[in-house]
Amino acid sequence: MNLILSIETSTPTCSVAIHQNGELIAQKLIVEEGGHSKQVTVLIDTLLQENGKNLSQVEAIAVSMGPGSYTGLRIGLATAKGLCFGLDIPLIALPTLKILAQGFRQNQQVQSPVRLLPMLDARRMEVYAACYELEDLKEVQASKAVILDENSFAEIQGITLMAFGNGAEKWQNTCQHPNIQFVKEPLFPEAQYMGALAYLEYLNKNFQDLVSLEPDYLKEFMGTQPKNKAL
Repeated sequence: MNLILSIETSTPTCSVAIHQNGELIAQKLIVEEGGHSKQVTVLIDTLLQENGKNLSQVEAIAVSMGPGSYTGLRIGLATAKGLCFGLDIPLIALPTLKILAQGFRQNQQVQSPVRLLPMLDARRMEVYAACYELEDLKEVQASKAVILDENSFAEIQGITLMAFGNGAEKWQNTCQHPNIQFVKEPLFPEAQYMGALAYLEYLNKNFQDLVSLEPDYLKEFMGTQPKNKAL
């Protein structure tokens, strides 16, 4: 029985979950801006203890690899790598927007033909977005950073696009795309949605190199220079 521990830290929501053969056993979640570094290992320990599991039973670690919060992604990946090194088990990396799309499939009853347009807020009028087929999450358009305007995603025509995630909310008032439907219910990527995706990667032995793997930021970090204080 394959026990996989999943870690998702790409947004202010920090979550961990355990799945057995792709089926959710339990999840622990907090929403705390900047709290990932303090909470992620505590959540893992609590999750395992409350469900009568221990790290020696875990056969793989799955981690959300981005895009998303620079700091959050680094913390999540560092935690996952450390566990994999210590336990000598494989690492599975999942695209954050694909996790969000899987969450939509698990929470919404939608009939084909539609495509999924998960969107994460990247500040101002920019989002991280990708496009997937509803049935199998086949990638139609790869994850990318998009500066939204009224004609965004105009190249995808002839089918309804379901837009969701915290990036979709700020596009509703300006969107002119004739085939967009916005999902009102808030939805974030969470570890509970990673189980089936991670299990498939596990069965196909699609494992990552612990040394070379880096988060998929999609764009370079743009930090601000500290202001010089007057002496």
